[in-house]
Amino acid sequence: MLAAGVECEPGEENLLKLTTLSQKLWPKFLHDLSKDSKQNPEYRNEGTLVVAINRDDATRLEFTYNFQKNLGINLEWLDGYETRKLEPHLNPSIVAGVYSSNDHQINNRLLMRSLEEAFVHKEGIIHEYTEVTDIETHNESVKGIIVDGSLIETDVVIIAAGAWSNNINGLTKECIPPVRPVKGQMLSLKMEQNSPLLKHVIWAPNAYLVPRNDGSLLVGATIEENGFNPDLTAGGIFSLLEASWRVIPNIEELPIKEMWAGFRPTSRDDAPILGATKIKGLVMATGHHRNGILLAPVTANAVSELILNGETTKEVEPFSIERFNNNIEH
Repeated sequence: MLAAGVECEPGEENLLKLTTLSQKLWPKFLHDLSKDSKQNPEYRNEGTLVVAINRDDATRLEFTYNFQKNLGINLEWLDGYETRKLEPHLNPSIVAGVYSSNDHQINNRLLMRSLEEAFVHKEGIIHEYTEVTDIETHNESVKGIIVDGSLIETDVVIIAAGAWSNNINGLTKECIPPVRPVKGQMLSLKMEQNSPLLKHVIWAPNAYLVPRNDGSLLVGATIEENGFNPDLTAGGIFSLLEASWRVIPNIEELPIKEMWAGFRPTSRDDAPILGATKIKGLVMATGHHRNGILLAPVTANAVSELILNGETTKEVEPFSIERFNNNIEH
């Protein structure tokens, strides 16, 4: 979900500047990607719909709507009838909705295949299922990485290991990104491809629903502080199904296609960690929490500019790892 608007919460005003910029970069990012990959990542621009099932939900939704509108986010308030007109299969009890025309979606799995194809086309080399155990440094400069006990020499290392970014040895305390895994359980249902129940991404109380081109309907996601435990739980899956059923009762007839869990790479302030470090040649691109795909274009631009030209773009300056180091005890 490329949802810079409806996902913005109080306290994320500075992050909104970055997510909004990256959201605007997505069309060019895809255009450039298409030059080196024939994969179609299925970018969809129908927009996103946030719904309220009852009056209590509507009160909370109105508060969020006013907060986001005051930040300049382009949103439209809808009554129950207008909301159901956009999505006829919604529960008749829906009382209100908020429509965001700028919050789009992309198929993240197909996007990864496209990026892989483009990378290989540019003569990049991918080592799958290969663990990097250490980063080798000397005189506060990167010298290489240790893979399977051997040193691969390099001038630049980008820490982009997601929720595992702080598990690599060889870094000083100031350069270990404070990133932890925040678990999310999800499932996928199977709609009729030619007559799907939904066209828009739907944000509902306690769940979101994302329709895909192949008829899949993604339902997610739990938020759990449970380390790297990948287990699916009855309670987690039940809560997602119940929340989505309250919005679209017809989903009870849909087959379950897939269930899985993932780990959001989350920093202490839920914002990404980007840019240079005190170790020369060590670059951060991690801690994106729930916005990794959304922030891909701006992250790629910033990291490329830093490596190629030695410059930190102004939009990522507030997200340096240095913002955490004032609290480190020496």
